[in-house]
Amino acid sequence: MKIGLRCIACILNRGYLQIQESTDDKTLQFKTLSEVLSFLTEEFTPTANPAYLGTKRDRLIREITGNPDPYKQKKQLSNKKALEIVPLARSIISKETSPELRFRKACLSAIVGNIMEFDLPDNPFKFSDLERLIQQAEDDLAVDEISQIFDMAENAKSVLYLTDNAGEIALDTLLVQELKNLGAHVTVGVKAGPILNDATLEDAEIVGMDKVADRVMSTGSDSVGLFPEECSEEFLELYSSADLVVAKGMGHAETLTELELQVPHALLLRTKCSTVANHFGVGTGKNIAKLLH
Repeated sequence: MKIGLRCIACILNRGYLQIQESTDDKTLQFKTLSEVLSFLTEEFTPTANPAYLGTKRDRLIREITGNPDPYKQKKQLSNKKALEIVPLARSIISKETSPELRFRKACLSAIVGNIMEFDLPDNPFKFSDLERLIQQAEDDLAVDEISQIFDMAENAKSVLYLTDNAGEIALDTLLVQELKNLGAHVTVGVKAGPILNDATLEDAEIVGMDKVADRVMSTGSDSVGLFPEECSEEFLELYSSADLVVAKGMGHAETLTELELQVPHALLLRTKCSTVANHFGVGTGKNIAKLLH
């Protein structure tokens, strides 16, 4: 997926807000923003990838400000709020009697969890929205390939589940459990270090993912989305041998659509910006369940 003109507003807005979160030193704030602007002047081109630009921006900000995790407090709050909503999502899933309908409801809850992202101009997210959005998740589903994904999952012996955000990962536990109920061995991949508000091993443990999945591991990279060239050999072996990859969020959509995929990938996300929404031919604020072959 390539950038759109709208991306510059998001990249700069998130950078500006992240710099403010990272340091109170005004001189350092100006220096950091100047470096971000300088790299964007060179690399904001029509062929650029939004996840790559976001990754480089965040690494620059962390390097210059010395703050390793400016979203730490928001991630902690996200995990807390998400854990509070998990019982509602679990009750919606448990009311279904067939494996496919349970899987469908778990997918929808996991997709709604993807809304937990901050500083996006097109995503006016509030934690208080979660209950309503989970209950209306079916109505917001603009691309519905859950049945095809279920068929793949039902026949998969091994599934690799790529998480996106902190908080969201709590709702992911419900879908991971349904994948396990279908007989799959499920490995969950999280980021190797802080990047935006993405989930790390610490977040996985806080929400109990390590007790649900067969294995939780790092991808070996702290990138937005997935850049295989940055991942560990151990992760890449699992990635290439999985029968199905479930990938959460816009960053994975932005990067995986640039790759030649060797195994089926299920993209589960919320359209939180117009560039991603336009790629899928839908509006913003919509739920997407798309199978990539």
